Amino acid sequence: MEKSEKKSQEQTLKEPVHLVREVGGDSTMGDEFDVYGDEKSADIKYRTLVWWKAAALMLAETVSLGILSLPSVFASLGMAAGIILVIGLGGIATATGYVLGMFKLRYPHVHSMADAGEILAGPIGREVLGAAQVIFIVFVCGSHVLTGLIAFDTITAGASCSVLWAGISAIICLVLSIPRTLNGIAYLSVASFTSIIAAIFITMIGVGVAGQKAPVRATADLSFASGFLAVCDIIFAYAGHVAFFTFISEMKNPQDFAKALYALQISDTTLYLVCGIVVYAYTGDTATSPALGNTGVTLRKIAFGIALPTIMIAGVVNGHVCAKMIFVRIFRKNGKESHHMNSHTVVGWATWIGICFGVWALAFIIAEVIPFFNDLLGVISSIFASWFTYGISGIFYFHLTPRSKRWATGWQKARTIFFSFIILMGAFIMVAGLYASIQSIVDGYRSGAFGKPFSCVSRAML
Repeated sequence: MEKSEKKSQEQTLKEPVHLVREVGGDSTMGDEFDVYGDEKSADIKYRTLVWWKAAALMLAETVSLGILSLPSVFASLGMAAGIILVIGLGGIATATGYVLGMFKLRYPHVHSMADAGEILAGPIGREVLGAAQVIFIVFVCGSHVLTGLIAFDTITAGASCSVLWAGISAIICLVLSIPRTLNGIAYLSVASFTSIIAAIFITMIGVGVAGQKAPVRATADLSFASGFLAVCDIIFAYAGHVAFFTFISEMKNPQDFAKALYALQISDTTLYLVCGIVVYAYTGDTATSPALGNTGVTLRKIAFGIALPTIMIAGVVNGHVCAKMIFVRIFRKNGKESHHMNSHTVVGWATWIGICFGVWALAFIIAEVIPFFNDLLGVISSIFASWFTYGISGIFYFHLTPRSKRWATGWQKARTIFFSFIILMGAFIMVAGLYASIQSIVDGYRSGAFGKPFSCVSRAML
């Protein structure tokens, strides 16, 4: 009986419901339109992704920078805690990602967190979640600019002003963001994934040849702030959920999203474990972040050179998602898409390029102006990634599941308790992460560890 009821409920989640939206006295039904409208005669077709392309985009967006912090996380937390957290948080991220997919299938018009916010809390929810999504992604783009700067500085041994390398990184990402659909970027994402795999393998071979540098600890004795700051790095490594609605919106068959999600979670969890365990096993407490800096000088330059595609392309995926959200918001009104969205018009292209330029200009400025950018990224991740990756999925579950069904069977009771825990987990991560990140900023100022804005000082890992 419970199995049949479980199957019935999952089928119910996949059935679209009517969402009435009142706009200027006009009512439109939320399931009567898709994000991009009828594309049969459109010049620009967005819904072109098959499941493996969506998986490639998700891998490029998620694995790129997340994997580079894992060895230092293991060094902070110890081997046992690192393994448990990577597996545990990865499993939870799979469950929450699945609920995001179900929410999208239930409401086909949802393209961003802003659209989901409107369903949950009306216009206020739309503006709050929309602003949160833009702010979070712009800061993620800033982290790619900063990592690109470090890579170029390392490869060239600090031959030029680091601001120049940051500018070059932002320009490369801007140019690659110009295509209007995710289909072309999906092929770049395959190159991105290949590049990070090759770079990590070079790093693992390098540390293996060099031999063990320091002992490995199963556990660590840390303050709450420093320990949770390391946990936040793992949370950030799974923080791809913010872009899932956009990816599903451009899939030919949105029902295949689960395949892409499972491919992502199996791949990233496996890679995080292998990279974290192997590199930490040889480097011990001397492990640095990014992980590519743990080898000798020559191999370090080679690893960063090979990793450049993933540093850039993963940034491109995030920047594209942010720009697409704003673009759709401008050209989709009352459930109808403007012809500028689906046609090669001057207005459409000028708007798109202008938005992309704005996203990457902001990312460049933020990465250069704020001397404690990495710690500020921790603050932003604590506020937003805690909810986008975990907490908000619990809210989606309660919205999708009628009260009468939440406690109907043993399975439903377990699900209801689990997603209640997910909401509390999101709130805890936000508060604890904010405390740990702010404490790190305070400690950094006390020690004089922060540099100056737009400084030409080399950031090379030599």
